[in-house]
Amino acid sequence: MHTLVLGGDLPVHRLGFGAMRLPANDPAAAHALARRAADLGVTFFDTADSYDLGRNEELLAEALHPYPDGVVVATKAGQCHPGDEWIPLGRPEYLRQQAELSLRRLRVERIDLFQLHRVDPAVPLADQVGALRRLQDEGKVRHVGLSEVSAAQITEAERITPIVSVQNRYNLADRRSEDVLAHCERHGIAFLPWLPIAPSLRADSPVAEVARRLGVTPAQVALAWLLRRSEVMLPIPGTSSPQHLEENVDAVGVELSDEDFARLAAQEHVRL
Repeated sequence: MHTLVLGGDLPVHRLGFGAMRLPANDPAAAHALARRAADLGVTFFDTADSYDLGRNEELLAEALHPYPDGVVVATKAGQCHPGDEWIPLGRPEYLRQQAELSLRRLRVERIDLFQLHRVDPAVPLADQVGALRRLQDEGKVRHVGLSEVSAAQITEAERITPIVSVQNRYNLADRRSEDVLAHCERHGIAFLPWLPIAPSLRADSPVAEVARRLGVTPAQVALAWLLRRSEVMLPIPGTSSPQHLEENVDAVGVELSDEDFARLAAQEHVRL
């Protein structure tokens, strides 16, 4: 129950690591954190070309390459981050360029999972997914995923290439992607909830109350709920704290009672 298989051939631990918060200004700390995650059994690392202008990918490679057996590093392209804005950018030539740069920064010949970071409304989705399919055909990408998409967009994309993962925002307080999660369950697609731990959990929230009774942290309860919510769920909590990293990984051992799980599930919007 602690393993999920991506695309039928990539088994990964169901508690991944979102690398976005690796401290680019402290490479030694970033390397130590990534290595500690691997030591704790994390086998799925999520990054993107736009995180610190590619430096995030480099930090993972510096820390983990040559990658231990079973470690999967997934990256994304299709969104740029100039300053404070996040801007979708899905022109096929741009996606190809970014894939080539990611291959170089990650020090690999093939990216195990390459995800479209955002759908660019100015470019037909078929053209964006088609660019990823061509990279697959050339052996530069193993599997393709999507991020922040609707069920209809997944269906459209799958006419071009199999989609093995979907990365949408989802947590106890934000479940607007329930229909997308249901689609992923029906089709055996991994669902990667970004921001899996809702920020600013209040001390009087149901999550915090359950955590106090179990002797764990609210973040661990939130992650445990996600893991139990669906067998296709692959949370990717990110942190720059070694302590929080260890707590997050330990969430796989937190067992929620049927009553606690149902109580949290019944909260349409958990009070934060």
